[in-house]
Amino acid sequence: MKNIFIQGSIAASFIGESIAKHQSKTDIGAHAIFLGQVRADVIDGQPVSRIDYTAYEDMALQKVHEIREAAFDKYPLTCMHIYHSLGSVGVGEISFFVFVSSAHRAAAFDALREIVDAIKADVPIWGKEIFAEGQGSWKVNQ
Repeated sequence: MKNIFIQGSIAASFIGESIAKHQSKTDIGAHAIFLGQVRADVIDGQPVSRIDYTAYEDMALQKVHEIREAAFDKYPLTCMHIYHSLGSVGVGEISFFVFVSSAHRAAAFDALREIVDAIKADVPIWGKEIFAEGQGSWKVNQ
């Protein structure tokens, strides 16, 4: 099973390198990418400054593996990459990166949405929104 976790935010350079590595794969006609970014929400009058992510890692990796395999069984995908942050991720930074490729765009778009929705619904990853003053509250996935 592939480790999907990255400590801290997912750097733009990492995302760019991931895309660049696929330029030599000439059977790919479409890429679909989802980037989850930490919003500067205001909750009960308090601005969110970061999200601290935690996970039940063994179970999360198993569940992501199952989601990944189901997507490959259902859609004609060429490749798929999934990464999620652990630890602190500041407002404006990327915490979730899903990248799928296929010969045609419909499969890439459809698979991407299904994968992201399944991860958000079924994988034990939690985020605690931390306010500027240091207090926090657990985030509800939407």
